[in-house]
Amino acid sequence: MGLLDRLFRNAVQHTEQPSIRFGRYTDSYKAPSRYDAWDRAQDLFEDEQFLESYKHFLLYLRDDEEDNVHWKEVPGGLEFELYQGSKKLTGKATPHKIRVQAPVVKAESFNIGVLRRLLEQNFDLKYCRFTLDPEGNIVIVFDTYTLDGSPYKLYYALREAAIKADKQDDLLIEEFRNLQPVEITHLKELPQEEKEAKYRYIKQAIGGVMQEVEHGALDCKRYASSYGYLLLDLIFRLDYLIKPEGFMMETLEQLHRKYYENGGKNTAGKNEDLCKGLKALAERPAEDFYREMYRGCSTFGITHTVNHDRVVSIINGELYHMDWYLENGHERMAMAIPGYIVGFCLFNYAVPKPDRDLFHLYYQITEPAYFGDLGFTVKYLDDSTQQPDKRAIRRAISKIVDENKGSFPNFSFPTGSLDFSSLPRFARSYLTIMKSLNLVKAL
Repeated sequence: MGLLDRLFRNAVQHTEQPSIRFGRYTDSYKAPSRYDAWDRAQDLFEDEQFLESYKHFLLYLRDDEEDNVHWKEVPGGLEFELYQGSKKLTGKATPHKIRVQAPVVKAESFNIGVLRRLLEQNFDLKYCRFTLDPEGNIVIVFDTYTLDGSPYKLYYALREAAIKADKQDDLLIEEFRNLQPVEITHLKELPQEEKEAKYRYIKQAIGGVMQEVEHGALDCKRYASSYGYLLLDLIFRLDYLIKPEGFMMETLEQLHRKYYENGGKNTAGKNEDLCKGLKALAERPAEDFYREMYRGCSTFGITHTVNHDRVVSIINGELYHMDWYLENGHERMAMAIPGYIVGFCLFNYAVPKPDRDLFHLYYQITEPAYFGDLGFTVKYLDDSTQQPDKRAIRRAISKIVDENKGSFPNFSFPTGSLDFSSLPRFARSYLTIMKSLNLVKAL
């Protein structure tokens, strides 16, 4: 590479990249001031200063980057609103009572199927209930007396209301065509180019894996667990890279649950179910996908917070499975296993931020065409050799370390131990190094 090429690449590396969100939102990465607000909310609640307690509670929930929570004092109390995906929850707190609600869908008429679905949902809810408002909208409601409305209870009640409302609107509309969406004003339309890039990736990614399942070098029944890795890797990639909403999100979650539930099927049978579900997903019209592609903001994460030890245990339990495939020239299958590890962690957990940043970089390295289609100009694979680019990857890792050093003072990444000879060997060395990271958070 000549001097001018290197200078040009350095300039590209520092240009602003597209502002595109990936993966599931988590509320685990809060600033220390937010935890101070939580402690203050509890102290004020115990002193029966309920409205002041709720102000600090809402401050704890607020994410400045998301701009997800607002409140104001009004005569007689406190009014507030918070956002979760496509839904806006509005509430009012007085010295005696607090009530929160969110419209889900509206209906010109009801059939027995809708009513039965809502009744079943109410049976499962712990804090909230589905009901009708005076305009005929289906709404989810939570209310309680302030004496019984501690910050702990409010957190879990609002989380339940927000997540249920956000999920149920698209699912109900998809199943019951007489229901209509509630007017939404806070969502931002994604650029058409981004929608089309995501749709192309969905079709290409599913088509590529189906081709491997049906015509791959390994027998799909004898090596059923291998194809299980391949299919689950695909599900997790679609979830993280597309950031789906509504029907697609629910489909991916159902396929994931079905694979791990003990339904009496062997691995080959479970793989067949995954293939059917993914093929059906790929056959949806583009307009149905576009309808679910928007940018909202969220207040609550749906994944469980874990520490780095959990990530280490997953890598230890799975990574060695790629060795046989690597040694025998089955690189596609070999890559499915580190891909499964990365995706499994991001799909199921809110991992420490350095882990999440490194996992995101893994996807940027292994999906260059997709990120390029989205408008990202930084390349991590050499165009001519398709080998990992040492300079670009080391620079990206150094940036991740610098950005997280304040919260994780002992965090470092020994890039000298990375194997750049091929993409599968790089992936193995990358996750092996991640096992040894010191991600103890600063007090």
